[in-house]
Amino acid sequence: MQSYFLSVPSPVGTWHVEGTGEGIVHIHLPNSPQQASTGKAPAPVAECGRQLRDYFAGKRTSFDVTLSDTVGTPFQKSVWKALTRIPYGQVRTYADIAKAVKNPKAARAVGNANNSNPFAVIIPCHRVVSASGIGGYGGGEDAKRFLLELEGVHYN
Repeated sequence: MQSYFLSVPSPVGTWHVEGTGEGIVHIHLPNSPQQASTGKAPAPVAECGRQLRDYFAGKRTSFDVTLSDTVGTPFQKSVWKALTRIPYGQVRTYADIAKAVKNPKAARAVGNANNSNPFAVIIPCHRVVSASGIGGYGGGEDAKRFLLELEGVHYN
């Protein structure tokens, strides 16, 4: 089944929701330009786009979208699942997530798993920070700051 790409604007750039009639396959960060598809978006893609627009407008704090099963190692999937437990407006460190997945020495591996997260924002890898500051983000520091500030979290 061919993927459909839907553009979703935000104050830090355009995100792209990739999906099919079965569910969302990937949410591409603003620094990963994709070509928007033409025609009517499949229902899961359209709904995800609507929910992301609401989130970027400060009107949504959680998501209810259909995510496709994605390729990932068991460790990556355990990290992504742990990320979904971080409440809106809160952050955890990479070390916190490593402990949550019962691998307390794997903080760097948690960072790599975050970087491989195919569902940015929906699986909130932006809520993970380093012990000494904001930490990295595939979409860039401005995008991460925007998402955190949108949720009421401020970093210098």
